[in-house]
Amino acid sequence: MKRIVLKIFAIISMLGIPLTPLHADGHKMTFTLATAGSETDQRSAAMAQVFAPLVAGFADYQPGYNATLFAQGTELEAISRGNLTMSIASAQELAQFFPEFSIFATGYVHQDAAHQVRVFNDPLMDPFKQKVEDELGVKLLSVMYLGKRHVNLRQPRSELDVQTPADLAGVNLRMPGTDAWQFLGAALGASPTPMAFVEVYTALATGSVDGQDNPLPTVVDAKFYEVTKQIALTSHLVDLNYIAFSLETWNGLTHEQQLTVQRAADAAAAWGRLKQLDKENSLADFIRSQGVEIYTPDLDAFRSHVQAQYVGSEFAASWPEGVLERINALGN
Repeated sequence: MKRIVLKIFAIISMLGIPLTPLHADGHKMTFTLATAGSETDQRSAAMAQVFAPLVAGFADYQPGYNATLFAQGTELEAISRGNLTMSIASAQELAQFFPEFSIFATGYVHQDAAHQVRVFNDPLMDPFKQKVEDELGVKLLSVMYLGKRHVNLRQPRSELDVQTPADLAGVNLRMPGTDAWQFLGAALGASPTPMAFVEVYTALATGSVDGQDNPLPTVVDAKFYEVTKQIALTSHLVDLNYIAFSLETWNGLTHEQQLTVQRAADAAAAWGRLKQLDKENSLADFIRSQGVEIYTPDLDAFRSHVQAQYVGSEFAASWPEGVLERINALGN
C-alpha cells in the first residue's frame, strides 16, 4: 500500500498538480527570502534549486539577493514584523536577540557537519527553538553547513608543527576584530591580531602576521596559498546558518503544506551540505598541489583546551546549564 501511495505522489508531482490547498481565492501564496549572499552562493543555490521546486505546488518563491530586500542583520526583525517570509540566519544574529545562541558560534562546539545536524534535531534544541518562536515569531526549520575554519600559517611544518595549543604559543594569528573572535584566537593558544581582511594577504607576505584562520574556500578565493606553507586542520569553528521561516505564515499553512515546507527545507540543507563538503575536499587537493602541507593535529587536545577557556568566561554566562555537555555527548 505504501508503495502505491508513493507512486501516486510521484505522478501527481510530475503533472504539477498542487498536493495541498491554495489560498481561498485559488491563488498561490508568496514566500519571500532575503539574504546577503549572491545568487551563486551555495546557500542561495540550495534554496532556489531544491526548496523552491518542492513548494511550487502552492507557493511562489521570490528571493532577494545581495541584501537588496533587507539590509544584512535586519532580516529576522523583518520576519517578526510580517514583512518577510524567510531568511538564512546565523547563530551570531540570533545571539543578538537571545544570548544563549552564542554557544552555537563558539569554538569546538560543533565537530563536523553531521554533528551540527544531530545537535539541531536533538531535544536539547527545543527550548532554543521555542524561545525564537515565542519571542520573535520565527521558526527555525533546518541547519545549513558553512564549513570549517582552520589555522593557516606561513612557516613550513619543518619549522612549526602544530599538534596542540601549546605549539601556537607566540604565533601571531590574524583573527577578525571583535572581542569574541579575539577570545577564540587566544583560546587556541595563539597571539591573536585584529586586522581587516583586505590587509591579510600582504601581512602574510611580509611576515607582519604568522597566519590566519578561515575555511578552505576562503584560502583559495583570497589566494592565501601563495603566501603560506601549511594548514593545520584545527576545525576550531564549524560554522552554520539556520533556515528561518515566518511563524505566522507557518501557522497559516495546512498540515500537508507544513510537511512539504519542512521536507523542502531539510532537502535544501542536505543538498547544500553535500555540495560544501565536496567543495572542501576538492579544494584541499588543489591547495596541496600549490605546495601547502595540510594535516590534522590533535583535535581532542584543542577541543578540551578551548572549551576550558570558555567555561566561566563572559561568553559562557548565558549558556543553559548542562547544554555544552549534551552537545559534546552527541559528538564523535
